[in-house]
Amino acid sequence: MDSDRDWYDWHRPYADEGSPLTRRLRLVQRHIADWLDERPDRSLWVVSMCAGQGRDLLEVLAGRPDAGRVRARLIEYDPRNVEVARREIGAGNLTGLTVLHADAGDLTSYSGAVPADLVVMAGVLGNISDADARATITALPQLCAPDATVIWTRTRRAPDLTPAVRAWLADAGFVEQAFHAPEDVLFSVGVHRFRGRPQPLAEAGQLFRFRT
Repeated sequence: MDSDRDWYDWHRPYADEGSPLTRRLRLVQRHIADWLDERPDRSLWVVSMCAGQGRDLLEVLAGRPDAGRVRARLIEYDPRNVEVARREIGAGNLTGLTVLHADAGDLTSYSGAVPADLVVMAGVLGNISDADARATITALPQLCAPDATVIWTRTRRAPDLTPAVRAWLADAGFVEQAFHAPEDVLFSVGVHRFRGRPQPLAEAGQLFRFRT
């Protein structure tokens, strides 16, 4: 991971319920909760890419009686965020979840955790190059089970890449379920359902590198 940003301090705006970051989080959490409600499966696999402190998934599961049917791998590079997420998993007795201290841009980080029923890409596409964003989306069929859902976020700061992101997802076999672009902020949240053919995970490869 190539980035000089402090990804632990990046979480501080979550303390303000009205901050754009928190508003984005609540939208992602709403879609995770809706996805769980729509999937009665006895066992579900989730992969969270660049998971940070895991708030999007962990806070949803902490309030659900059916959290035990979820197994998940949260992939996070910053060791302080890894520790926070692991503490929350322990406090919530979320025994089916693990946090892998690794680079989510490395395909080997997903070995044993895919194909997943839900892939969370919050805070990823806005921190990598456009070429890496396209490569990551193109590789998503390697991470997705049939009928999987992908939840993603991306800033709409000019030049707005979200039209291209949505087109790349369509090309990769995904159908859009929702797209939020509030007028008073720059973030966007998208939800796509995988209708294509899953692909085997490559033994090695680089999806993306974070940039400052």
